[in-house]
Parts: sequence; C-alpha cells; structure tokens
Amino acid sequence: MSDPTVQPVPTSVVEQVDAADVTLSNPRRAVLSLGSNLGNRLDTLQGAVDALEDTPGLRVTAVSPVYETEPWGVEPGSQPTYFNAVIAVKTTLPPGSLLERGQAIEEAYDRVRDERWGPRTIDVDIVAYADVVSDDPALTLPHPRAHERAFVLAPWHDIDPEAQLPGHGAVAGLLAAIGREGVDPRPDLELRLPE
Repeated sequence: MSDPTVQPVPTSVVEQVDAADVTLSNPRRAVLSLGSNLGNRLDTLQGAVDALEDTPGLRVTAVSPVYETEPWGVEPGSQPTYFNAVIAVKTTLPPGSLLERGQAIEEAYDRVRDERWGPRTIDVDIVAYADVVSDDPALTLPHPRAHERAFVLAPWHDIDPEAQLPGHGAVAGLLAAIGREGVDPRPDLELRLPE
C-alpha cells in the first residue's frame, strides 16, 4: 500500500542535462521562484523563463511544474490566485547581478511595488545561490521566508527531491513540516525549457 503523504513527482518537470557546464566557465547553481497573479499569468512566467535563459552567463537547467496558489500575507479572495513555479539555473553571474537581472525582468513586465504582498504581473525571487548565506539587506540569501512557503518548496522539490536550503535543511523535510495545503498542481499548464 502506498504512503498517502508521499506526493508523486509531476511528469511535467523539464530538465536540461548539464548544457551549462559546456558553455559556462565554473558556473554556480541557483534556484529562483517565479510568481504571477495579474494578466496572462502563464505567458508571463514563460516570458520570464525565456528572458533568464537569454541572459549572458546564465543557463536555465530545470523548470518545475506550475502550481496555483492563494496570495501570501493578504485576506483570502482579496487578490487573484497566483501561478507559481521554480527554476534551477547555472550561472557565472554573482548574486547581485542575478538580482539586477530579475528586477529588470520584473520592470519589463510592468511590476508595480506599491504595497508589500500586493498583486503583481511577475515576481522573480532568488531562493538560493550555491551555499551562500548572507544577511545583506539588499539581497538576503537564502530567501528569508523560503523555508515557510509551500509554493516555493513544492515546485523546488519537484525539480530536485534531494535539495537543501542552506541554513534550514532538506527541502523535502521542510515541505513535509508545513504541508501542501493551498498549493494546487496545474497539470494542464506547462512551462517550456528554452532550447
């Protein structure tokens, strides 16, 4: 009998096998979280994936399945639901440059930063960068709330079941501790890994 607490890995995990190792010199691994709850959410997420892949010194190596989630930190029903995904990259960019690229992509999609946890066309967050731990206020690594967000942990676990969140431990254990409530897989939606 199968264990009902063990979630199968969705079949829509897309991976690119180490192409970055051939084209980048001494790349570092990073994990980014993408979210959108305004406009054409799926197209925006795909556009962000494509824009990251087009970044010199960066290769997208894995794209998670898409999940639909309630907005974080606000009253239920006060905003549209999010589409969320996680991507793994290999990059020669330092963390600060990767942050700048993510913010440039947000700006290109007219991301508005009027309120904390407000609705957004796109959110590009660096969840982890190699094993870097930093409390720099410009870029705290790993992301200071990643360990308590199932909408980050679930898709990350899909693309890397053995993943470790620096300073917090195994992603699988963190996800088991908080559960998957409100994080709904959307097997009808898929993000493509750029070719």
